[in-house]
Formats: sequence, C-alpha cells, structure tokens
Amino acid sequence: MAGLIYVLNGPNLNLLGKRQPEIYGSETLGDVEAKCRERAGALGFDIRFLQSNAEHQIIDWVHEAREDGVGIVINPAAYTHTSVAILDALNTFEGPVIEVHISDIHKREAFRHHSYVALRADEQIAGKGTEGYVMGIERVAALLSK
Repeated sequence: MAGLIYVLNGPNLNLLGKRQPEIYGSETLGDVEAKCRERAGALGFDIRFLQSNAEHQIIDWVHEAREDGVGIVINPAAYTHTSVAILDALNTFEGPVIEVHISDIHKREAFRHHSYVALRADEQIAGKGTEGYVMGIERVAALLSK
C-alpha cells in the first residue's frame, strides 16, 4: 500500500441515510465507507474511516494521522462552521487535506457559508453528494503523486 488516508466524519453523520434524506441522500455512512475503501484500494491506499460526534475525538484522530497518515479527507459537518480547534489540529498535519461536504454549503443557510477548515484544506468538495468522498480520496492521491 502507498499509505494510509484518514477519512474523518463529524457530528450527526452516523445518521446518514436516516437524517434529512432530501438533503443528504439515502446512503448510509457504511455505504460511503465501502465506496471509499474500494476506490482507495484501487489507488493503492488503505483508509482509516472514522466518525465522532465529539470535537475532541476528531482532533485526536488528526493528531494520530500526523504519525501514520499520508492524507486526510474530512467532513467536519457542523464543526466546519465553529471549530477553530479542528483547524488548529489540521494546521499541524503536513499532508494533503481535502474538505468534503455532501450538500453544497454555499447554497444553504448563511451561517453554513463560512468554513474554518477551508483555511487549511488544499481543496473543498461540496455539493457532490457522497461521491465527494471518493473524489476527495482521488485528490489526495493526485496531490501525493506531485
């Protein structure tokens, strides 16, 4: 394997497929994980796919990724708009960071338009549904090949 990509998911994403399917679709987080594992494997990478509703846990995983990860794909969910702490943790990570949002946060409520994570992310993928996660893995791979 070419390395380990962390795929980190923030609050309420454990309810994917059940919560507001008109916005987030009907796929579960397990479905997303399976797609990510398949694509990462085809690109020669392994993934560590994680979800937490706790901000400190996401920060701990970013710290862990500093030791054994080559890239991070992160959907910080609501923490996108509130967490300077996650931004600070991501600023300690040296590899590529891709921010992913299932919905287009720029076409939703005004408070969702600002992303602290975008200040560190190499790219942001929003509004592509769960396919955005696969695109994020592909972008990590492409950035690492440069």
